[in-house]
Amino acid sequence: MANHDSQLRTDTTRTTVQRRLEALIRENRFTIAVVFPIIGAVTLVASAEGLLPEPLAYNPLLILFGTMVMRSPLVVGLLPKIGWWALGLLGLLTAYTYAIEIVGVRTDWPYGAFEYTIQLGPMLFGEVPLALPLFFIPLVLNAYLLTLLVLGEWSKNPLIRVFSAIVAVVAIDLVLDPAAVAIGFWEFIPAGVYYGVPVSNYVGWVISGTVAVVLVDLAFDRESLLERVRECEFILDDLVSFVLLWGAINVLYSNWLAAGVAGLFCLGLFQTDRYDRDLIRQALPSSVLSGRES
Repeated sequence: MANHDSQLRTDTTRTTVQRRLEALIRENRFTIAVVFPIIGAVTLVASAEGLLPEPLAYNPLLILFGTMVMRSPLVVGLLPKIGWWALGLLGLLTAYTYAIEIVGVRTDWPYGAFEYTIQLGPMLFGEVPLALPLFFIPLVLNAYLLTLLVLGEWSKNPLIRVFSAIVAVVAIDLVLDPAAVAIGFWEFIPAGVYYGVPVSNYVGWVISGTVAVVLVDLAFDRESLLERVRECEFILDDLVSFVLLWGAINVLYSNWLAAGVAGLFCLGLFQTDRYDRDLIRQALPSSVLSGRES
């Protein structure tokens, strides 16, 4: 009886915390999904062009804080579906993320020869960012969730689902890497044909993306996850932030093909029927709306 009461209190506390987190995200959707990535794009480009003073230019704390804020809709949206099984597989994916990146830095396989040109926060073994899973795993989750929504009934087929998600993950890097190279996050040696990124990098992303997507697919019950994605209107807002941030940087550096791929993700998001003019009105702070109406 005591164990039952304790479990009941734990479940009640978890539900209360979850509702408060969801309310916080809903009240600040426009700030999180639009304002933060726009500010991020401006400050990163300004850093790359030498327009920001030293304490602000490429400030790792600002980069990590901004990334965590933009990831928050995805994390809060997925929390109810992360049990011990999912947590274990995501932990395995975290370990794999570190391992494949360290191998890549030390051996030039599978991505090709590259090196970090700035520190994205504390570095593990002085080689890869400690926050690497924060940068990589949400990209895989975003690609997977968008795939589930866009495929519809086709998502029931595991081969189609996994293959499509892998394609989406690689497409995300078609947007990310050219912009990251342009602003000096890392560089490939020698520079590749795709805005400084070599083809080998995408071969590497096929490998790492395949492992990551398979682990994510095994981590969650598809029907339960799809139901959560459909009922949680903000769960893909992190992908909106990604498209705005890295798409804008690609536009500013005339990486038109990469910007075009970002545009395709916009079309995919619109196809989910959750991003339209009414949503923008709902997401905008009430003070902004009242000011416009007056």
